Amino acid sequence: MAVKKVFTWRSILPDCYKSGVPPKKSSKKVASKQTSFQRLSLTDLSNPSTTFSEDLSISLAGSNLHIFTLGELKVITQSFSSSNFLGEGGFGPVHKGFIDDKLRPGLAAQPVAVKLLDLDGTQGHREWLTEVVFLGQLRHPHLVKLIGYCCEDEHRLLVYEYMPRGSLENQLFRRYSVSLPWSTRMKIALGAAKGLAFLHEAEKPVIYRDFKASNILLDSDYTPKLSDFGLAKDGPEGDETHVSTRVMGTQGYAAPEYIMTGHLTAMSDVYSFGVVLLELLTGRRSVDKNRPQREQNLVEWARPMLNEPRKLSRIMDPRLEGQYSELGARKAAALAFQCLSHRPKQRPKISEVVKTLEPLKDFDDIPFAFVYTVPSESDNSIKDVKDGDAQKELKKKNNHHNYKHHQLRSPTESDNSIKDVKEGDAQKELRRKKKNHNHHKHHQIRSPRSPRYFSENLLQQNHRNNGFKSPVHQRFKGA
Repeated sequence: MAVKKVFTWRSILPDCYKSGVPPKKSSKKVASKQTSFQRLSLTDLSNPSTTFSEDLSISLAGSNLHIFTLGELKVITQSFSSSNFLGEGGFGPVHKGFIDDKLRPGLAAQPVAVKLLDLDGTQGHREWLTEVVFLGQLRHPHLVKLIGYCCEDEHRLLVYEYMPRGSLENQLFRRYSVSLPWSTRMKIALGAAKGLAFLHEAEKPVIYRDFKASNILLDSDYTPKLSDFGLAKDGPEGDETHVSTRVMGTQGYAAPEYIMTGHLTAMSDVYSFGVVLLELLTGRRSVDKNRPQREQNLVEWARPMLNEPRKLSRIMDPRLEGQYSELGARKAAALAFQCLSHRPKQRPKISEVVKTLEPLKDFDDIPFAFVYTVPSESDNSIKDVKDGDAQKELKKKNNHHNYKHHQLRSPTESDNSIKDVKEGDAQKELRRKKKNHNHHKHHQIRSPRSPRYFSENLLQQNHRNNGFKSPVHQRFKGA
């Protein structure tokens, strides 16, 4: 009678259940090629044989994964300091750390991201193991690199390469971030498609199942890499057309047929890719409850306009300010329209998506536009200061010009000043005397009743009125 072998976590990861004993550090040979060993699958682990019941580190020999202790990761992250906190997802919090070149032989000094499994979170041990199995064996320029892991007592941690630009979600939707240029958006779309193509076309196909903007990480030059493989599944093999599984994923990204039936295929990933491509075109989230009712679901709102060139400008990201290739935008929109088809068979394979996107990043028919920036209050004050300085400078130049002109008319500045003062005083004095004289003369004519008034005019007037009746005339007459 055959005895059924019971699958337990202890049978797969015995070191994880040895309390207080650090994991065995076995020397690992670096695999030169991905095909140098038979890739494990979750199917293999769900039906373990004597080979796979050994330590996971031995099972993943050739994958070049490092097994860290919890103490080492505390040193790397400064005891998971809040100053090193990067973010948190369904798996748990993520902290930045730095590996010293003396920590491990053969491990170069580098910044890393350490993900700690939240025991009370939405994901658990199986998702942690899934990530180790897939990323521990798969290597590609557009997949994030898993450096190692920690399995000590109940603690489950993963150590990745550090991606300085963070996620596409942050770069695309963060309110005060700089808008991603058109060429960068197409570069990200192409790189992410290449990452999916690698998974779908592998010897043992992998369905990513959680393709979304927050799971696309960007390095310093915006090269995209897929991360978070906790929900990944081995694809159908042989004559199978799909994988039946419970529905998991993120609202707004999951394919409609997968939500309805639980049937998972590579075309489910293609649909999710179409959603992300639409986010890159529009600058909108897949689901946004802050928008009007008819615009909250991005696919429902935008898809009818993707195949109409005249309406395409209505849905393009306004932060691009018209700086994008119109031909490239039409081709990308048509591709998104195909990927978002409600019929899986009408969606293109991811390899066809790569071929379509390849030339779009090099389209150079981007119009040149003059952008007028409305000056702020501070700009106006700066302008006023500059205008005032300019006027002062102009006045200074004019004064200098007058000074030069004055020098040509006078021998010296001191002589000229003395002369001007003297001439001015003399003219003032002359005007004053002339004014006083005229006033005095006018007063004499206008004031005949004054007792001290005596003039020739009065004598003549008296002579006419009195004839020779004056005492003088009387005296001459008597004589």
